[in-house]
Amino acid sequence: MKVLLFLLAFGCMSACEIKPGNSSKENRMQKKNIIDLVKKNDIAAVKSALDHGADVNTRDKNGRSLLLMATLEKQTEMVKLLVAYQADVNLQDNQLDSPFLYAGASGQTELVRLFLENGARFDLFNRYNGTALIPACERGHVETVKVLVKTKEFPVNHVNRLGWTALMEAVILGDGTLKYQEVVQILKDNGADISIPDHSGKTPLQHAESLGFTEIVQILRS
Repeated sequence: MKVLLFLLAFGCMSACEIKPGNSSKENRMQKKNIIDLVKKNDIAAVKSALDHGADVNTRDKNGRSLLLMATLEKQTEMVKLLVAYQADVNLQDNQLDSPFLYAGASGQTELVRLFLENGARFDLFNRYNGTALIPACERGHVETVKVLVKTKEFPVNHVNRLGWTALMEAVILGDGTLKYQEVVQILKDNGADISIPDHSGKTPLQHAESLGFTEIVQILRS
């Protein structure tokens, strides 16, 4: 009888030990599967996986969330699906990119609007301690700039680790062409402080003058 009880107890313990391992393996497989499905842009399969309990905020080994992966690949419909399932638009990966920050930097204006409507935060910054606006200005994404500067409480004059505002980046890293002239005008019209200097004490106007960007100089002086 004692032997029988011992065997029953041992069997129960063994079963209890196996379950967590199996569960962990299943979780890893589920995680890998939904990551692969997002990469393949298989919207129907991702929806099915989410309906069956897959974590919408699953991350890969680099800390990239499903939503960030879809944003990186400009998979607009996939992004919309994930947001509909309450994906976090602010989750940052190992190098501090988030869906919102990357959408701004890459000029995906439709996604910027979507993320703003779904809780985008303005107090989380990229690896340069910059906002979504600063790289948008650097790259001349005019429509994205328009959306961000008109967003209530957006920090238009935030200074990044380099000591540059969005206006400063538009001047220094732009090429003075029409789209950068437009960006500078939009920033100036929406509260950009043209007097904020860089770490060397040089203002955007002074940089524009030294770079020979005549039209931008005129915008900043007017």
